[in-house]
Amino acid sequence: MLTGNAVWAMLTVDEFRQSLTATAPPVELTHPLAGLWWDGKGDWARAHESAQQDEGTEASWVHAYLHRKEGDPSNAAYWYSRAGKPVCREPLDSEWASIVKKLLRQSANGG
Repeated sequence: MLTGNAVWAMLTVDEFRQSLTATAPPVELTHPLAGLWWDGKGDWARAHESAQQDEGTEASWVHAYLHRKEGDPSNAAYWYSRAGKPVCREPLDSEWASIVKKLLRQSANGG
């Protein structure tokens, strides 16, 4: 289990996946990463709730992914637009991993 500043050193998707064995996300995760963490646990509602707690582009990206996963393409398209991203066409698990990788890298670099 990762604690303290360990989350900032968590740079791989595999390490992020390993953290899914815990009952709650590491407290240091940003709202978008916490959303992806809850989604990785299979809890779409909590994932969506986490994404909604942030109005930035990263949260909008996660929000878009979640609505795409939900099967709501028009809502997803709106959130991709807010995130400044094209609508994703890759498999959901690939998109999840891509977003996790990018957001972990940003967190590790302090922003």
